[in-house]
Amino acid sequence: MKKLILVKFGKRIRELRRGRELSQKQLGELTGFHYNYVGMIERGERNPSLENIAVFANAFEISLSELFTFEVKNEN
Repeated sequence: MKKLILVKFGKRIRELRRGRELSQKQLGELTGFHYNYVGMIERGERNPSLENIAVFANAFEISLSELFTFEVKNEN
């Protein structure tokens, strides 16, 4: 089962990427990540490290707080 935070984060990455009209491959080139990894992040299949999260923020030229501008409600 995918964790909600990973799915929300992945959707945020996809939203930012598409907003800049980048392909997964182009985002991979900007970040140094393989495009398969970018796709896995976007689908919530990977749990990126803090270092990789910072790489995404730098690639989009936004702060970490901006990168995390999405809401995650606890389902407990």
